[in-house]
Amino acid sequence: MPASADDAPVILSNEPGSFAWGVLAKRHPALVEQVREAFPWGPAQHAALDALLAEATEGVIEPLATDAHDRDRWGAWGHEHFGRSWFDVPFLWSESYFYRRLLGDLGHFDAGPWQGIDIFGPFKAAELRSATVDDELAALDDLAGRPADVQGPALLSASLWGNRADLGFRLDSGGAHESAGARAGSRLVADDSAALWALLPTGGPAGSVHLVADNAGRELIPDLVLIDHLLHSGRATEVVLHVKPHPYYVSDATMSDVIDSLRRLTRAPEAGYAAQIGRRLWHAMTDGRLEVRAHEFFCAPFPYDAMPDRLRAEFAGAAVTILKGDLNYRRLVGDRLWEPTTPFAERTAYFPGPVAALRTLKSDVITGLEPAALAELEASGRSWRTSGTHALVQLGGLAGKV
Repeated sequence: MPASADDAPVILSNEPGSFAWGVLAKRHPALVEQVREAFPWGPAQHAALDALLAEATEGVIEPLATDAHDRDRWGAWGHEHFGRSWFDVPFLWSESYFYRRLLGDLGHFDAGPWQGIDIFGPFKAAELRSATVDDELAALDDLAGRPADVQGPALLSASLWGNRADLGFRLDSGGAHESAGARAGSRLVADDSAALWALLPTGGPAGSVHLVADNAGRELIPDLVLIDHLLHSGRATEVVLHVKPHPYYVSDATMSDVIDSLRRLTRAPEAGYAAQIGRRLWHAMTDGRLEVRAHEFFCAPFPYDAMPDRLRAEFAGAAVTILKGDLNYRRLVGDRLWEPTTPFAERTAYFPGPVAALRTLKSDVITGLEPAALAELEASGRSWRTSGTHALVQLGGLAGKV
């Protein structure tokens, strides 16, 4: 019998020692201090940061200022949460609202000199400039000229693991035709990559692929390289890349990050494969085969089953929609403490088309595990759900009903 939402409690942050509690009690205060040091903020902004930090750790949730451009929207979204402790409301909502407040307190949305400034920009830029990115782009040369069935698994693995440099654009000695699971071993807790590739054949009719991005920098570059592969190999006729309309969580990708990453690729050594990929992607954007969209729902504190009709219609027309990262996974299946063996296909049956989750595990939410795999993970004694050492490729939505 399909698992219902009533079977799994919504994740809150009021259990000391839990992952969600650690985000609100430790990670957010540390982030406030990092942002405080990243720009020469004035006294009013420092005071706003102090007030937000005190409220989020010791006080109750306050509504947005009366002149905030989206006060009515957040008023409707949070009317039952205002006046309560940040730790006692759904974690997905409180985490999202924290970033809205942080951006607003620093003038991102207001007319003035700080309007539109990406307060996380310095962190993203430093990562793109790193020598590690140079090494990862150089590693792409190993894939130049390889057939699609060799490139595809390697690039899917790189996109899956994001900023795990040890699993970047590299072919493993075990063989290029192995699945992502075979290469990553026990670190991949679920692997539907073969079923995903079956939706994207090189010799069959190609369609539109949607990819919902997660992080910028070293995680967005592998996503863009995978997109190039889908277009260049004929697995997709067009790709729609969805990003955030404005900065959201710390390293979430925006349109500016897409452009910065494309420039990083095109400015790689001219003779290398990275620069070739960058030029192809640049042209794909100019001729419409790669389109970037930024729907405001991607910055909403709700699961995807609440997506607006327009977004639902876009996903319904895709051969497959690929959702990247941990937050997208939480929103896809629901931010609840599901029994880990709850079928992923059942949790995503509402999705209007085939949907694939590419996720490195960094939070408590998990579905779709086989009982034997779950028992082995639990017996390991490790924090496998939240440490970023494990990952998954899962296919659901309409694809899960076939």
